[in-house]
Amino acid sequence: MWSLYILITEGYLFHPSNLWENYPHVHLRFQVKFFYLTQLAYWLHALPELYFQKVRKEEIPRQLQYISLYLLHVSAAYLLNLSRVGLVLLCLQYLSELGFHIARMFYFTDESHQKMFDLWAVSFVFTRMVTLTLMFLAVGFGLARAENQGLDWDLGNFNTVLIRMTVLLLVCLTQSWLLWKFIRFQLRRWREFRHEQAARKKAAAKQTPRPLKRDSLGHHENGVIKAENGASPRPKKIKAP
Repeated sequence: MWSLYILITEGYLFHPSNLWENYPHVHLRFQVKFFYLTQLAYWLHALPELYFQKVRKEEIPRQLQYISLYLLHVSAAYLLNLSRVGLVLLCLQYLSELGFHIARMFYFTDESHQKMFDLWAVSFVFTRMVTLTLMFLAVGFGLARAENQGLDWDLGNFNTVLIRMTVLLLVCLTQSWLLWKFIRFQLRRWREFRHEQAARKKAAAKQTPRPLKRDSLGHHENGVIKAENGASPRPKKIKAP
């Protein structure tokens, strides 16, 4: 929500051309620079936090991948003076993760709330598509048409073909990897749902009522012989001697 507030106040949300115009964006406002420094500090502190939280060994590689990707993208956007584009990408990513945590909260309260995960799945794929579209628009077309082409360390200008292609390749590989993990997660969830449905059908088939045994007079029900019309036969009166 902090990144969304910055996008609105800085005017980047309603004027997308500001993402690449007047590059390099060396002079940052206080709230933008403080946001990036806070992000770097948070993800750096997450590394030793894995030790202090005593995370399980099988969870450490996944957490390291997660933290490393954030550190790589945040630091690249800050050092290459692509702070405006990076701010939009971080906002999209955080909104997608917020939807996932909201879906988990509804699921923990009631396991029948599966539609929230479906909504999150749609938003996840939509976020990946918007991220790729925005990167090609800002870096692939916007910076490619800028007048200040070339590498200048003093001015902070990194607008070269090699750097632009590297940035686009990095983002495309990251988004493809996230989509691949998402597809595997959805397939595993679908298989578990199919197995659960099959187990429920087998359990329901085992609980079917047994057929009633019939004899020549009728059938037995609760130890009582009943006739074909469902009425119990009248007991014969025994005459006293």
